[in-house]
Amino acid sequence: MKVEGLISIIIIIGIILGIIGIFYIILNPNEGDNYTEFYLLGTKGKASDYPTNLNVNQIGNLIVGVANHENLNSNYLLKITENNKTLKNEKITLKNNEQIEIPFNFSENSPGQYKIQFDLYKLPDTKNVYRSLFILVNVN
Repeated sequence: MKVEGLISIIIIIGIILGIIGIFYIILNPNEGDNYTEFYLLGTKGKASDYPTNLNVNQIGNLIVGVANHENLNSNYLLKITENNKTLKNEKITLKNNEQIEIPFNFSENSPGQYKIQFDLYKLPDTKNVYRSLFILVNVN
């Protein structure tokens, strides 16, 4: 009888611990990975058809996308440069799971190959690039 009582107590303790564990999981769900999406879309809103071959003074169109999955509100700085010349600086504030798509137009007035760099900084850090993209554009 003593062994059966001990087994019953162990089973009851196990059930109580299981219930506590279930409530803990329900009240504290796993947040998953924290990350920021940073992407470029071409003229048709797809991750293709980038304006990589243009004529002099022809306008190239892109969409720069940022999506916040950091599980908190985040502030960013988008810096777009071409051959170390700043084309755009824009501060962006996104709530968790919010995204923004920013149209970006550019043109070149002389032939050559140009590298357009898209750097995303996670503020307040403006020294270290958080995400980076670029395209090479040939201008005839």
